[in-house]
Amino acid sequence: MTKDDLSGIYKAYIACLNRQDWPSLGRFVDDDVQYNGKPVGLSGYREMLEGDFQAIPDLYFEIDLLVSDPPHVASRLRFDCTPKGILFGLPVNGKRVSFTENVFYAFRGERIETVWSLIDKAAIEAQL
Repeated sequence: MTKDDLSGIYKAYIACLNRQDWPSLGRFVDDDVQYNGKPVGLSGYREMLEGDFQAIPDLYFEIDLLVSDPPHVASRLRFDCTPKGILFGLPVNGKRVSFTENVFYAFRGERIETVWSLIDKAAIEAQL
């Protein structure tokens, strides 16, 4: 798989998240996916994402930086959103906040098998 192929798959995955097209998530995420060192499986990963959209109704994943080196993808995602209540343990309560997430993925074929994510919580704290 080329860098361009993997970048295209990743962009399609992000589009799937933004559409909240949960039935299609398995096209992009492995059944045995791990998140930050924990095996969560496809159903746990989907549940996590659905919870994110429930807590943040206007959630939108914007790719700010994308580097592809098969089988890995590194991405900086940007968010500008209005969480309903508590976000990452912080009382956001409807205030609009902007923050980023640095996330690394390992792919097996065309599907994500491992995710390592770090969210800039300090950026949110500074806005409250």
